[in-house]
Parts: sequence; structure tokens; C-alpha cells
Amino acid sequence: MSIDQVIERFGEIYALTAGGLLVGLAFGACAQRSRFCLRAAVIEFSEASFGPKLAVWLLTFSAAVAATQAAISTGILDVSEARQLASTGSLSGAVIGGLMFGAGMILSRGCASRLLVLSGTGNLRALVTGLILTIVAQASLRGVLSPARETLSQLWTLPGGASRNLLTVAHVGPLAGASLGVFGLGLALWLAWRNRIGIVTGLAALGVGLAVTAGWLVTYTLSLHVFEPTTVKSVSFTGPSADTLMGLINSPSVPLGFDIGLVPGVFAGSLIAAVIGREWKLQGFHDGLSMGRYAAGAFLMGFGGMLAGGCAVGAGVTGGSIFAVTAWLALATMWLGALATHTLIDAKAAAPAPALSPKQTGN
Repeated sequence: MSIDQVIERFGEIYALTAGGLLVGLAFGACAQRSRFCLRAAVIEFSEASFGPKLAVWLLTFSAAVAATQAAISTGILDVSEARQLASTGSLSGAVIGGLMFGAGMILSRGCASRLLVLSGTGNLRALVTGLILTIVAQASLRGVLSPARETLSQLWTLPGGASRNLLTVAHVGPLAGASLGVFGLGLALWLAWRNRIGIVTGLAALGVGLAVTAGWLVTYTLSLHVFEPTTVKSVSFTGPSADTLMGLINSPSVPLGFDIGLVPGVFAGSLIAAVIGREWKLQGFHDGLSMGRYAAGAFLMGFGGMLAGGCAVGAGVTGGSIFAVTAWLALATMWLGALATHTLIDAKAAAPAPALSPKQTGN
């Protein structure tokens, strides 16, 4: 059945929602099996271990970059109208929001996508934290926190168009981007071999990245065959999660679309993978202090993600795969914010206490 036949039979909006659902199912299942997590990769990097978590993240990121740029170079994908490239970008938002998101990611022990994936495995900590993040994101987008977000985002802006594409700024094309992705894949495969990552985990990590490319291809392809204007987009979680939640609680009928299919799809994909792998298990908070830490992290990620233009996946991987300037800047500051927070809070707390001298012990 061709795309036109699918659209004619089921309707434009249902086809778009189904596309988001399928991409979400693939992303959720692969993310659950690979344990894809930027926070875990940052911690390994901070400890100079360059272990399996860093290898998994690099496999995902490089696969998304290589596949997306290859699709652009062959002419089957055009992302020039994507929000990350076509609209005015905020460099100040990318820096400030990225730092906030990175810090919140450490406090909440997972980014927005990781919290959604963990929720599907029965982790109630992740579910509650994700709900707080989503509410804060909505407040930052259209509610009481939106004036603060708008003020910070307007401090330093970048016009939409060629100036927002790193490849264009560097006077190179998508082939150079694809080559960079392939180089990253080679490094990631070497790290995976060095850390003895299993084939299933490695393939699942690649699947997460390819799901991002699939998201671009689904929305772009449908945009060419539907009457109503369709935004070219891919996997992201901060804004879509907020819109999904508000649609469920604020309207008698859920407004369908790619994002409405994506978010439940990721949850369902993770749930299915966890059940098949016998890893589904109910988990909760240990105490009030830990709940406060998770809530603080969720607040930072909710506001920071909306300010930065996306989460660790939406800005970091999805935006990074099309070489959006603000996305790469946001990803870099997320790493910096996470590294600083881990060093100042978790690593410092885990460090052994200095040994006392005989004089200090009274001996």
C-alpha cells in the first residue's frame, strides 16, 4: 500500500499519528534494551572511564547524524523547514537552558527521555518526576514561567535560515556531516568492542539513533503528500510531553499528531521490551529527601528544556543530527552543566573522608 493510499484510507492526521506511534515504539524498545542515557555517559566521562554507557550514547548520536545526513545528501530528506533551522534561534537560551537541563539531569538521575523510558519499566520515581517536568515545561511554554523564559531567550538570538546550520556556516555540505557521523560510529564501535558490549545492546543503541532519522523521514514524507501544512520534525520530549499531558486533561478529545503518537509509543515500547526481558518492576522513592532532589531536577529540566529548545534527545540528538547551531550549543552546555553538578554534588559526596592523623584522633 502506497503512502497516498494510506492517507486516503485512514486520513492525514491518523497517518501522522500512526507514524509517531511507530517511531515511538522503536525508540522506546531500543532505549530500554540499550540503557541509552546521557547522564550515565556524562558520569563515565567525568571519571575518565570511557565505559559502556558512553559507547552506547556515542553509537546512538553518531547513527542519528550519519543516517540523517546521508538521507539529506541523497535527496530523500529536506529539513530546511524544520523549526531548529528555519525559525529564530536563541543562543542565550541554548546556553542557560542547557546548563540548567544538565544540572537537573544529574539531580533526577535521568533526562526527559530516560524518565519516560524508565516509567514504562514500572519505575514510579521516574513517572512522578516526569510529570513534574512536564508541568513545569507547560508553565514555561504558556504559563506563569513563560515571561522569564521569553526574557532569557531574547538576550542573544540568531535569525533562522543558513546561519543556523553549522554545515552551511562551515561551507560544507551534508556529505561532510555524514562523514563526521561515520567517524563517530567508528569511534563508538571501538569503545563498544573495548567494553565488550553485547550485540543486542549495540544494535539497540543504533536503533535509538535510527529512530530519530525515521522520525525526520516520516514527517517529511507525509508533508509532501498531505493537504494541510505538516511540520517536519523528529523525536523530542519536553514540549511534546507537555502538549500530550495538556491534551489529555484539558480537552474532551485529544488533538492527534506526530507528538501525540510519539510519547505514548515510547512508553509502550519500553513497557513491552521490559516485560519481554523480564525487567518490569515497581519502584518508588526511598525517602522524602530523595523525592525533593528528583523534584528539583525535574524543575530545572522542565524550564531548561523549554529554554534550550529541547531536551537531551530533542536538542542534543535530533537537533544535532541536522547540525542546528543552537542544538549543538545546547548539547555542549548540557554536558558542562551535568559534569559540574556531578562533580560538586555526587562525586564529592561519594569521595572517602580524609584519614585523621594520630593527633586528631587523640592517639
